[in-house]
This record gives sequence, C-alpha cells and structure tokens, in this order.
Amino acid sequence: MGLFGGRKKKAAQSQRRGRQEPQLFAKGRGARAEPPRSKRRRSLLGWLLRFTLALGLWAAVAGAATFAFVWFTLAQNGVFQIPEREPGIMILASDGTELAQRGTFFGDSVNIEALPDYVPNAIIAIEDRRFYSHHGIDPWGLARAMANNLRGGRLTQGGSTLTQQLAKNLFLSPERTLNRKLQEAVLAIWLETKFSKDEILQLYLNRVYFGGGSNGIDKASRAFYNKGPEELTVMEAATLAGLLKAPSNYNPAKRPEEARQRATLVLQSMVREGYISDADMLEALASSTNTTPADYVPATQYAVDWIVDQLPLFTKDNRESLVIETTLDTVLQLKAEASLRKRLADNGKKLKISEGALVTLDPTGAVKALVGGRSYKKSQFNRAVKAKRQPGSAFKAFVYLAAIEAGYRPETIEVDEPIRIGNWEPENYTRKYLGPVTLERAFALSINTVAARLGQAVTPAAVAAVAHRLGIASPLGTDATIALGTSEVTPLEMTSAFVPFANGGYGVEPYVVTRIYTRSGKVLYQRQGSGLGQVVSNADLGAMNMLFRAVVRDGTGTKAAFGNLDIGGKTGTSQDYRDTWFIGFTPYYITGVWMGNDDNSPTRKVTGGSLPALVWKDVMEEAHKGLEPRILPGEIEAADTDEPVISENVPTDVMEDDPLLANEEDIPEPRQKKRKRGLLARIFGLDENDPPIIERLPPRKDGTLY
Repeated sequence: MGLFGGRKKKAAQSQRRGRQEPQLFAKGRGARAEPPRSKRRRSLLGWLLRFTLALGLWAAVAGAATFAFVWFTLAQNGVFQIPEREPGIMILASDGTELAQRGTFFGDSVNIEALPDYVPNAIIAIEDRRFYSHHGIDPWGLARAMANNLRGGRLTQGGSTLTQQLAKNLFLSPERTLNRKLQEAVLAIWLETKFSKDEILQLYLNRVYFGGGSNGIDKASRAFYNKGPEELTVMEAATLAGLLKAPSNYNPAKRPEEARQRATLVLQSMVREGYISDADMLEALASSTNTTPADYVPATQYAVDWIVDQLPLFTKDNRESLVIETTLDTVLQLKAEASLRKRLADNGKKLKISEGALVTLDPTGAVKALVGGRSYKKSQFNRAVKAKRQPGSAFKAFVYLAAIEAGYRPETIEVDEPIRIGNWEPENYTRKYLGPVTLERAFALSINTVAARLGQAVTPAAVAAVAHRLGIASPLGTDATIALGTSEVTPLEMTSAFVPFANGGYGVEPYVVTRIYTRSGKVLYQRQGSGLGQVVSNADLGAMNMLFRAVVRDGTGTKAAFGNLDIGGKTGTSQDYRDTWFIGFTPYYITGVWMGNDDNSPTRKVTGGSLPALVWKDVMEEAHKGLEPRILPGEIEAADTDEPVISENVPTDVMEDDPLLANEEDIPEPRQKKRKRGLLARIFGLDENDPPIIERLPPRKDGTLY
C-alpha cells in the first residue's frame, strides 16, 4: 500500500460519499451557532441529576436498612414497652398526715386533663411548637436547629422533639453517640404509633426531669412552689417549662433572675403560638412567685432517710408501693427544726457553733421528733442517729446510778477537791473546789472531781455496765475517764438511755415505724414488743430523780425550766467545749439536744446549760401545751435522821474543820422530839402542812406510767 496507502483509502471513501462543496456559512445564515461545549454542559447536568437520584435512592435504602436493624435490635432487647415506675413509699406521721413520698407512690399520677391548658402549652411552646403536626421526628425543626447552630458557631439547639426527649428519658442512657440518636429516633416513631399525642404529652409531664431532684411536674411544682401542678399560675408554669433546657441554670430558687428571663422567653413563645394573649403575658410578668428557699429541705428528711434505711429489716416485699405508719409528731418535728435553725442562726457565728441534733421520745421509746442537722439541703448526714460524740458530764447519770445502786444516797457527802487517778487529774469547769458537798449538790453543779471519785469507788466497769443496761449500745471504755463521758455515743442512744428515768425504770428500744402495708392494704409489718424490761428499781429511781430535779431547779440546767412541771435533766460539755448537751425529761416526753461542730473544733465556751437547754425548752414547751403536770416516778426512802451521810472517802479532819458540817456548840435548847421529813419536803423543801404543788399519780401495774 506504500507510504500513501492511507491517503488513497480516505480519498476512496470520500468519492463514495459524494463530493461536498465547502460552505462559507452555516445553514440559516446569520443564526448564532451554539458553542460546542454546550452539549457537554447538558451532559454534566444530566449526570449530576442522575447521580443525585441514585445517591438519594441508596441513602433511602441505607436508611431503611439502618432503621430496620435498630428496630430489630431494640425489639430483641425487649425495649418496646413503657417501663413501669419503681414502687414508691408513702410515709405517714402518727396522726395520719403525709410526711414524705419516695419514688412514685401513685405511678404516673398527673392526668393532663386535670391541668390548666397553659401548663402543657408552656412546654409545647418552648420545647416543640410543631408537636401536634410531626410524627416523632421534626425535619423542619431539625433543619432550623442546625441552621441556628451554624450561625452561632456552636451547638445551641438540639432539634429533638418532645417525643424524642421522652424516648430518651424512658429507654436510653444520657450518652451522646450516633447509635443513641438512631435509637432515639426509632423509639420516637414507635411511641407515635403506639400512643396518642395527649398520652405522649402526659407521659412526658410525669417523667421528665425538672431539676432539684424532681422527676415529673407533680414533684417539681411541690418542690419549687409547695403546691400541686393543678394550682400553678401562668408565670409558674412558664418558669417550670423554662427549667427543661438547663435545670441547674434556670433554677428559680437558686438563680431567680436567670429563671425569670427564661420564663419571659417562654411567655413570648406562648403568645406567638396563640396559647395566651399579650395581656395574659403582662399579667403573668407582673405577678409574684414565691419559691421554696434553695437551701431548705424539711428536716423531716433526716427521719425519712432513717426509716427507709430500716425498711429491709421489716419487709423485703417491694413489688408494690408501700405505706409506712410512724410515730413522728408533725408539730413537734416542725418546732424542733425551727428552734435548732433559729438558735444556730442567731448565735452560731459569735459562739463558733455550727451544727446540732435533736431527738424527742415518749416513755415507750417512740420517736416523736428527730432532727439530724441544721440543713438537710447542705448536709444529709444524720447526726442524731450516726454522729458519735463525747457526752461529757451528761454521762454522769450512769455514774451516779451505779453509785446509788452501790448504797450511796443523794444526801451522801463527798469532798470536792483536786484528785489524781494514775496520770489523770480531772478538773472542775470553774477550776474551783467546794470541799464537802452532798451528791445532790455535786450532781446539780456537775462537779467533775466527785464524779471521778464515785467512778473509782464503784469501778469504771460497773459504770459501763449500767450504761449498757439502760440502752447505750456503743462500745464504752473501762478506764477512769469514763466518769466524765469520754466514750463516744450518739444522741439517739443517750436520749433513749434516759427514758427509764421518766417511765418508771423500764428500758426501751427507740422505734419510729409502727406498721407497714401495701397500697392494696396487705399488712407486711406490725410492731410488737415491750422493750427491755425494768432496768432501774423504784427506790433507786426516786433517788436519781432527786438529783435530776436539782439540776434544773438550781444547778447547771436552770434555763430549761418552765411552768410548774416536774422536770429532770442533765447538762453535758466535753473537753474544750467541743460537744454540748442537754438531756431532760418529764413524765410525758424525753428530749436530747446535742450541739457542736462537725470538724470537732472547740466552740466559744458554749455549755450544755446554754444553747442546748434553750432549744430543749422551745420544743418541750410546745410538747406540753394542754397537758396536766405530773410527778416524775420513783419512791424515796426517807432517812432515819436528818444528819448528813458521810462517805467513807471523806477524811475525818475535813469534816471537823468544815463549819457547815461540824457539830455546833451553841446555847442548848430544850430537847424536842425529832420529826421525820416527808417526801414532798425532801424534794421541794415544803412542810408537811403546806399545800402540794403537784398531785402525785401512782404508777400502773403494767409498768407504764401515766
């Protein structure tokens, strides 16, 4: 074919097609020719269109597959059912009034139909204004949230619907992962297919978290406004709706300004959506709202915690909500809390004392009031039940009882002078010494040296045994310092150990729960039992109550006295004024008060006869309103002579040198027949012919008094 074979081939092809003349102009002279690249552009647009359609199709397939996979996974795990609320607990006071609820006693109790329209509408307006038009997921809301986030440069909106939020609260953990978001979307769609919009909204209102430990609008309205959700005002409803975005940031009790700003935004959204008018919004903004103080939770919660802790001891049946009946007195409980808080608020700073605890019992050991601290909100530690502190001189009650049981009497003379027991040299509070004193006087003035002598005389082991017998459960030391209360005990122990002095000598085990039954009425527990039996004889009890009366009458506890009641008590102050106590009683009630600091730092010379005695008086005055005076139990054996009984520990030369106790050598008078002093004369200093102050009532045969 040669070098030009290719050209000949092309020429032959040209001849077969026919000759073509060259054209100077294209057909349709003057028409503008399309540029060659136009055809390529149309091809590119078509390709992009086809690609987009294909991509959308594959995305839909992938989405459907993902949806099916997530749905199947959730179904396999049994998620597709509304979880039941955990059984709740309702705790009742002795008069049947409700003290507290734990959990959800009534389940999802709030019915949306019982609420004012503005309560759910406030939440819809601010959280999901398209709630009634979407099917669990709101694409427009999601797109709007994404746009706002992009404009703001940070994540400010989530785009989740109320249904999605409910799905998260009901079924999912709070972690932020793609898998959880997919599960949330699937569950939201399931909820929309399973329930009506109102049912979803009602579930949401009962389960969502409003902050402050409040799940559900019922608890939130009671926690923040002390009222039921059906009583909320427009402003209060708007404030609670505003909490949902950030409960800590918009807490109306802790951050009222931020909460008000957020509530205003909620009101504006309600106006925009047509739920309220402009006039309604202005009226709401002008209204006043009173929130519960941020640091206030009723001190009753200390008792509630203690009750719940004991629940496993009474019953293990927690499949149904329970009702727990208790011995607590609502009036005394409120008074005890108010007094302790006020006394500490008025005097705590200047006296460097920050905490306290109180227990009130009746003669059977029933707890009528229990306050475990100054503020439950700030500290949930129950000092009344768990704090072990040195009782100081309050422990002398057991020392003197051991001495009385060993043969000592209130009129027995001991010497108040410096004493050394091994390396221990106890000193008196005043660092002064009175010389020979009766046990009654030594107890009333809380003289340390006499208590130390008695402790040694009867032995520390005997003192510890007496304390345990009366109800002290904590381990006690058996060295000489036990006489001054160096072994640590709880306020509940100390108060219960004083009960025998008020009830005729019978030991008790303190109790607060009387009956437990299910919501349907099945009784699971009914208290039975009669305590520890008689732990103090009637004669010894009479002698001890002479000592206790002297403390309040003219000793270290005079600030506790009130009215014409027969009151006994004992003050206590530990070393360096770290712990201060007053434990006192009447035939009706026994109350113990402890005050001090959690870090065991010294107070500014606070004694048991000061602040603790005043708190005791506040509570006991309230407790005895309308009650008739009664005499403390116990018989007193009259002495055969009015001459003082001298302890064997008192040196003879001391007695001879003491002008108060030595034989007087005055002008002799005619000898008269000696007349024995009666019971009232010995107790109150009355003559037999004087009218009695209080009528004595005899004890019952069953051992209970009055």
